[in-house]
Amino acid sequence: MFPALPRFVLIAAIALSGAVPAAISAQAAESGWDGDPRAAVRLISGGTKVDDGGPTLRAGVEIRLARGWKTYWRYPGDSGVPPHFDFSKSENVKSADVLWPAPERFVEADGVIIGYRDNVIFPVRIEPKDPGRPVTLRLALDYAICEKVCIPVQAKAVLALKAGGTPAPAVAAAEKSVPRPMPLGANAPLSVKAVHRDNGTRPERILVDIAAPDAPAVTAFAEGPSADWALPVPDKIEGAPAGQQRFSFALDGLPPGASGKGAELKVTAVAGTEAIETTFRLD
Repeated sequence: MFPALPRFVLIAAIALSGAVPAAISAQAAESGWDGDPRAAVRLISGGTKVDDGGPTLRAGVEIRLARGWKTYWRYPGDSGVPPHFDFSKSENVKSADVLWPAPERFVEADGVIIGYRDNVIFPVRIEPKDPGRPVTLRLALDYAICEKVCIPVQAKAVLALKAGGTPAPAVAAAEKSVPRPMPLGANAPLSVKAVHRDNGTRPERILVDIAAPDAPAVTAFAEGPSADWALPVPDKIEGAPAGQQRFSFALDGLPPGASGKGAELKVTAVAGTEAIETTFRLD
C-alpha cells in the first residue's frame, strides 16, 4: 500500500466529462478528449517502429493539465496514487505496455510528490494478437489530479490503429523522455556510480553517488521491488566525489517483515532532458 493520502478528497471516482469517446475512425491520428478544463485524456496513434523485438505498433496516452494541476508517476511519493491504465477491452491486442516518462519532484505542504504538470504523454507499445487484423485500442484510465486538493478521476478513449508509417513525432519525443536502463557503475555522462549503506544511522540510510558533471540540477527517485514499498524521496547531500552528486534516503517505509537485505531497488536519475534508471541489490 502507498502512504496515507491526507490531501485526497474522499469522494467516489468520477469521470471528468462523462462524455462518450468520439466515434472510431480508421484514419484518425488521435481520439477525442475526455475531460474538462482541469484535465483531459486522449489516445494518439504512434505508427509502427522496428526495435529489438521486431515491428510494434506505437500509441500514446496524453494527459492535458491546466496550469497549477498535477498528476502522478508510477510511484507518487509521500502522497497520491499512480495512474492505472486498463486496455482489457481492446480488440486484437495481445499486450499493451505503458512506458513512464521521467517525472518531476514537487515539494508540497504534506511532503514531496512525484509526477507531471502541463502535458504528459505515456508511450504505449502494442503487440497485436493477429498482425494481419486491425487493432482498436480501448483505454479506461483511473488517475488523480491535484492542485490545492486532490481528486480521483476517470477517463475513457478509443482509437483504431493502423500498421505502417513512421512514429508520430509527439509519441517519439515521449519515448525519448523515458529513463534509459543503465547498469550500476557504468561509464556514462549520467550514471549511478556507487551505492553505500550507512549503518550508523537509524533508520539506516542509503547513499547514492550519481555522475552528472555537466548537469547542475539532478533529481533522484528511489523505488522498492514492489508497490507496497514506500521509500522516501532521496535528498541531495554533501560529500560526493568530484564530478558526482550524492543523494541519501532512509531505508524506511518497508512492508511488514521486510529487512531490506537482498532487496532489489531502483534509482531513477533525471538531469535536464536526460534520464536513466539503475537497478541494484542491497547486500
